Amino acid sequence: MSELTRRELWIAFGATGLLSQALAQQVHQAVRDVQSLDQGASYTPKFFTPREYAMVRLLADFVIPADENSKGALDAGAAEFIDYICSHSGNQGELYRWGLNWIYEEMQRRTGFAFADAAREDQIKLLDVIAYRKNYSSLTSGGVDFFSAFRGMVVDAYYTSPVGMADIGYLGNQVLDSFSVPDEAVQYALRRSPLGGG
Repeated sequence: MSELTRRELWIAFGATGLLSQALAQQVHQAVRDVQSLDQGASYTPKFFTPREYAMVRLLADFVIPADENSKGALDAGAAEFIDYICSHSGNQGELYRWGLNWIYEEMQRRTGFAFADAAREDQIKLLDVIAYRKNYSSLTSGGVDFFSAFRGMVVDAYYTSPVGMADIGYLGNQVLDSFSVPDEAVQYALRRSPLGGG
């Protein structure tokens, strides 16, 4: 597989900051190739410092944690995905670095501890503030904007990975003998349609 250039990633992000399914899968493959060179689980960050990368992993786990039914963002390689994207897009990387630093400094201000060293309830309190636009103010704007973008990237990384696709039951590009629209989808569409009488 050829390595993605910064230009290709920059163009792909465009104004939305989102990757297409095909490009996201290409990033996952590139990360797997890098991981295999790094002997699997001992992934060496290409952009983030060790402290920043530990925060990326911790935050990704807050966004999509593993539970008894599904694997989480860390199982899907979300942290590696984000590091890879940031290593190929200087502007994106610097925005993420700035946002991680904002969270680090805000937790220091609130508790005197680094985010990773703070009590879990203090971590959750801070994330609860920056997770909602209703808390947007001159004091929180940087954190709210960053965490919104970060959550979007974690979700992209998760649901374009084999782990995320398995979680939603995605079958891929397959030939089907037949296809029928689920009745729930038909009923929902009829209720919303002016022609459906609902």
